[in-house]
Amino acid sequence: MRNRSLTLALLASLAAMPAFAQDESASPTAKRFSVTGGYALSEPKSDTGRIAGSESDFGGDGAPTLGATWHINDNFAVEAWGADAFGHRVELGGAKAASVKAQPYALSAQYHFGDAARTVRPFVGLGYYEMNFKDEEASAGGPLAGNRIGIDTAKGPMATVGVDFNITPTWFARTDVRYLHTGATDVRVNGVDAAEAELDPVVVGVGIGARF
Repeated sequence: MRNRSLTLALLASLAAMPAFAQDESASPTAKRFSVTGGYALSEPKSDTGRIAGSESDFGGDGAPTLGATWHINDNFAVEAWGADAFGHRVELGGAKAASVKAQPYALSAQYHFGDAARTVRPFVGLGYYEMNFKDEEASAGGPLAGNRIGIDTAKGPMATVGVDFNITPTWFARTDVRYLHTGATDVRVNGVDAAEAELDPVVVGVGIGARF
């Protein structure tokens, strides 16, 4: 249900953007709020730890994203960001063992370089995120078949590097890269702590945004 709500919110935001673009002559400096909808690929690091005695590997996946930003002034901003659930294939020793969905939410401070009216504006950000795991399911015939799998919520710092490309004073395109440092996240098998996983995913995204 949460995934569906986020997706509907993303579509609603994109549908509403033309209403925010009525005054194309206004300078970006007069606009203090922006919404960005897009799509991102999440790729955990290749070695995520040992589970049930075997090296684990979490595969990457893509999902819609949604961000809302309050621009304190032309350079400093605060962003709330989230993604629909990324579906990860979990392999142990090279064999598919399970599947799991991971959904991140984050709040971060950003610094946007240069004047707000520039066509190309790079930015950096630093914040805090939480990532909820759900729908953990062991694969039939895999090394964890017949067991119940659970993964605790991951949380930690998030760093962002991105670039905004101003199309008009209202519309802009965005590309960004986020690094989510998870640290050790407990993995449970049949309700018992069995291992720790470190996903540390890199999330690469693109999107379209509007200021108003």
